[in-house]
Order: sequence, then structure tokens, then C-alpha cells
Amino acid sequence: MNLTEIQDLIKFVAKSGVSEVEIEQKDFKICIKSEVKGKPEHQVYVQAAAPAAAPAPTPIVAAPAAPVAAAPAEDANYIIVKSPMIGTFYRSAGPDKPSFVNIGDTIAKGDTICIIEAMKLFNEIESEVAGRIVKVLVDDASPVEYDQPLFLVDPA
Repeated sequence: MNLTEIQDLIKFVAKSGVSEVEIEQKDFKICIKSEVKGKPEHQVYVQAAAPAAAPAPTPIVAAPAAPVAAAPAEDANYIIVKSPMIGTFYRSAGPDKPSFVNIGDTIAKGDTICIIEAMKLFNEIESEVAGRIVKVLVDDASPVEYDQPLFLVDPA
């Protein structure tokens, strides 16, 4: 098994949501453990089979996992607020200003929730829904695409 095959296996484990995979063949043994106590990491150990004294497993790859999508039932009740344009996402009006919204804040229709800068124009983005901010999905000062999810809102 070469490094590319190991990396493909790590990606497969990340997408499948399995917490541990162990493969043993005549000349090696590989064990992939993921999401140790909530950390999105993979621990990969490969051990070469030796007839006499087998060496201790040697970690060869410790790669961050691809974010695992939350269970559909968990997010089914939330509304996704998406970007209406391409640009740079800002949570506040300036570096020394407070964020427009934070996790746990209650918002109403028409409230400014962020700014998206496009071609040197700072566009205030207003909420089209009322509810409570559950999650901010984009880092401050990050580029965003049209229709990219920005916030999760609980309408209840």
C-alpha cells in the first residue's frame, strides 16, 4: 500500500463517519482512528510485519479530517442564510467594532447580520428571516461565493 492509497483511505474514512478502520495483510497492518474526543483528526499507524520482534507501530500520517457534515435530522429545523453575492465576508463594520450578530443572538427580518465587500463597496446584508443564530459558518474577512451558507438560524 503506497502513500496515495493511504491518503485515499483517510478521505474515505472522513466521509463515511466511521471512527476506526483496521486493515491487516501479510506484509503490513494499518489502523486509522478518527475523531478522538471530538477532535477532527485521523491517527494512522502502519506496522510492517516482522517474523521475530515486531517494532512498535509508527505514526506516518496525522492529517486533519474533512469536516463531517452534521446529521441531516440535526440541521433539518434550521434555516440557512446564504450569501447574496461574491465578495469578502465581514462580521462587523470595522476591526474595532462589535460583530453584527453572535451565536445565540435573536434576529428579526431586516436586521443587518454582516457586510460583504464587493469591488470596494461594502454591502450590508439584512436578514430575511427571524430567529436565533445557531452557527456562523464563515470566518471573518474570508472570501465567499454566491449562495454560500453564512449562518444557521433557528426560526423557533
